[in-house]
Amino acid sequence: MADLTGAHWRKSTRSGSNGGNCVEVADNLPGVVAVRDSKDRDGGTLTFEPDAWRVFVAGVAS
Repeated sequence: MADLTGAHWRKSTRSGSNGGNCVEVADNLPGVVAVRDSKDRDGGTLTFEPDAWRVFVAGVAS
């Protein structure tokens, strides 16, 4: 399990402020990108290698 101490969580600028379905991403940690549900921050975290995360984001964007 990755050490997420010092993670800087952020939501997409496209996320609304109405409490909708959002995820938060922390990409400031060495060697890992962490993702969690913004409504259930203690409910678990997914972690990805940075290269895998970049491929995922590029695929979603296209």
